[in-house]
Amino acid sequence: MTTVRFISADGRTTVEATGAPGTRLLELAQANDQPLEGACEGAMACSTCHVIVADGDYAKLPPPSEEEEDMLDFAYGVSRTSRLACQIWLTDAIDSLEVRMPGGSANMQRR
Repeated sequence: MTTVRFISADGRTTVEATGAPGTRLLELAQANDQPLEGACEGAMACSTCHVIVADGDYAKLPPPSEEEEDMLDFAYGVSRTSRLACQIWLTDAIDSLEVRMPGGSANMQRR
């Protein structure tokens, strides 16, 4: 099981949740009422599940694909540790993860 700490965009609220290996971070976030739309349902056709991974946890994850990096170009408030939650799968190798919600989202499907 992986313990994930979700931090609100303003840093005032923290929610901890646990997920089993094979769970997508997006699914865990949505199951715990986090503000990630996931408009494309994980097809990597939007950036509405953008999260900012804590510096110390970013290296725990496999590197983003070129397609994910391209989609992050459209994300609101992107940083060097930004990822799409639909592309992060929890594994036994990840014991904990901390992610911050961005201050907003941009749905390119609606443009």
